[in-house]
Amino acid sequence: MKNLLSLPPLSLYIHYPWCIKKCPYCDFNSHTNTQRNDFEYIEALINDLKNDLPLVWGRPIHSIFIGGGTPSLISSKAIELLFSQLRALLNFSPQIEVTIEANPGASDEEKFKIFSELGINRLSIGVQSFNDQYLQSLGRIHSAKEAHHAIESAKSAGFENINIDLMYGLPNQTIKTALCDIDEALKYQPNHLSYYQLTIEPNTPFYHSPPIIPNEEASFDIQAACYNKLINSNYSRYEISAWTANLENKQYTSKHNLNYWNFGDYLGIGAGAHSKISTITDNTIIRKIKHKHPKAYLKANHKNSPDTYVLEQNIIDSKDLIFEFMLNTSRLINGFSSELFTQTTGLSLNELEPYLKKAIEQGFVIKDNDKIIPTEHGINFLNDLQLIFLDS
Repeated sequence: MKNLLSLPPLSLYIHYPWCIKKCPYCDFNSHTNTQRNDFEYIEALINDLKNDLPLVWGRPIHSIFIGGGTPSLISSKAIELLFSQLRALLNFSPQIEVTIEANPGASDEEKFKIFSELGINRLSIGVQSFNDQYLQSLGRIHSAKEAHHAIESAKSAGFENINIDLMYGLPNQTIKTALCDIDEALKYQPNHLSYYQLTIEPNTPFYHSPPIIPNEEASFDIQAACYNKLINSNYSRYEISAWTANLENKQYTSKHNLNYWNFGDYLGIGAGAHSKISTITDNTIIRKIKHKHPKAYLKANHKNSPDTYVLEQNIIDSKDLIFEFMLNTSRLINGFSSELFTQTTGLSLNELEPYLKKAIEQGFVIKDNDKIIPTEHGINFLNDLQLIFLDS
C-alpha cells in the first residue's frame, strides 16, 4: 500500500515535434514539416496545459525543458506568446532552470537573445561532432563551422549555462578523432556535456541500412580514452551520459534531468509528451501520454473534452513502481538514498530489499550506509541491472 507523505519536485516538459530534416539515427518523436503553424501549436500547448493544471494546482515548477524536434525553430512571436501564457498559468520557482534545445543551422544570436529575454537560462546545443565527415555520415544539416558559430552566438547572447551534445562510436571513428571532438568542445568550457554512444534503433533508416560503426571493443576504447580526458579536464560524470563541469567548486548538473533520474514529478505537454504526477490525497502516481503524431495532437485541440490530448492514462501499480523507480535512479553514478525510495514511491524499503539483495549478489550494486550505488559492472550492464527489478 502506497503512503505518499510529501510531493517530489515538479518539472514541465514541452515537446516541439518538428525538424528541418529527420536524422537517420533518430527514433525521437520528430517530423519534417515546412508548412507548420507555430501559433496553432502554441494554442494547443496552452490548452493542453490548462487541462492538466488541476493535477498540480499551486505546486511550484522547478524546471522547464523544451525539447524536440528542433524547438529553436519556433518563431520569436510564437515563443513569446508561449512564455506569457506559462507565466500566467504556472508558479515559477525563483531559481527555475529553463532549457531549450537548439541545433546549429537552426538558430542564431538574435534568436538566442530573445530566448534569454524570455527567461530561458540554459541552452542545450545538438553539436554531435565537430568533424564534417561524421556530421555528414549522421545526416546532420549543419557543418563543423556552424557548430562553432552556434556556441559562440550563444555566449555572445549572454548564455553562461550551456550544454553541448556529443556522440561517439560514429561511422569509422577512431580514438584520435573522438578525442578531437572532446578537445573542440572543451575550448568553450561548457558547464555541461551530454556524451553518448550512437546506437542503432529500430524503425530508423540506420536500422534498415546500418552504417559501419566501431565494434564493441573499439567503442569501449574510445569511451575510455574520452572519459579519461574529461576527468582530467575537471569534469564529473554524474549520470550514464551526463557530465558536469566543476567550476569554482560548483557543479552544473541539469536540474531538469536530475528530477527525472530522482523519480520526481513532471508534467508533459505537446505531441507524445509523457507525464508522471504524484497525488497525496489518494496516494496515487498517475502516468499520461499525449497523442504522438502532431496531426492527431492538433486535431485533439478542436475537441471540447478535459482528456482530449490524452492517448493513454493509468495509475502506476505498486508492483510496477519499484521497476519504474530503478529505471531512473540506477542511471545515477553516485546512486540514491533509501529515503528517496520511500519518499517518492510511498513503499516500504522492505519491498525493495529482495530485488536489492539479488542485485548485490550479482555485483551490480553496493550498499553504503543509506546509499545504494551502482558498481562499474552495473553501469556497464545497466539493462541487466534494471531487469532484476522487473516484477515478472
